[in-house]
Formats: sequence, structure tokens, C-alpha cells
Amino acid sequence: MLNKKVKDIMTEDVITTTSDIDVVYAFEKLMKYRISSLPVVEGDKLIGIITATDVGHNLILDKYELGTSVEEIMITSVVTVSPEDTLENAIKIMKEGVSSSGILNQLPVVEEGKLAGIISDGDIIQEIF
Repeated sequence: MLNKKVKDIMTEDVITTTSDIDVVYAFEKLMKYRISSLPVVEGDKLIGIITATDVGHNLILDKYELGTSVEEIMITSVVTVSPEDTLENAIKIMKEGVSSSGILNQLPVVEEGKLAGIISDGDIIQEIF
């Protein structure tokens, strides 16, 4: 099971945002589609990512000024996987991809610099069990 490729189980129709969108609208999109992260794209190129946890927490604490754009708050050093990576490798990247004690629960799938899909810890768990 863990030798299966990321491309075999990734979601190809990724819900994304652009960097010029207001943070509030991006957060509404996260809530509407019940997703935990939004890749930020320019055309089909991945340029960043935002997470519901980060955005929601900062909105509650009123840390954003009116009109704050996604570009101002997005993470630009995005941890990604390739469609050809194995699920085992994706799990390792999720575990080792953050410097704190957390774990990444979503990984954008990038091929030749372009966003090809996204894979979540839930996708992997469903595949294994």
C-alpha cells in the first residue's frame, strides 16, 4: 500500500486562491468547502499556501487590518510532493515538513513547477485502511 504513488490518490481538482484576494474572502472559501488549506497560485504555478488554522486564529485575534491580502500572509516556502512520490515518502514529508512538533496534513502536488493536485493525511489513511 505504501508503495502506491501520490498521483494514484491525489485530488486533481484543487480549490485554490490568488494572492490578491482579501484574507476574509479566502477564509470564507476555506469554510465553504470545508478544507484546511488553500494553495495560492499564479496561473497554474504554486506560489504559496494559507491554512484555515493560521488565518482563522489571526482573524479571531484581530491581527489583520481591513483589506489584508493573501499575499501578505501566505507561506511562500511550501512543502510539496511529486506525483511520482510514494505514499510512504509523502508520510515522511508530512512528518518532517514542519519545524515544530506538528505535522502537515496537506501537501500540494507539484510537477514541473505547476500545481497538479493535493494530498491529505485523510486521503492516505483512507487508502491504507
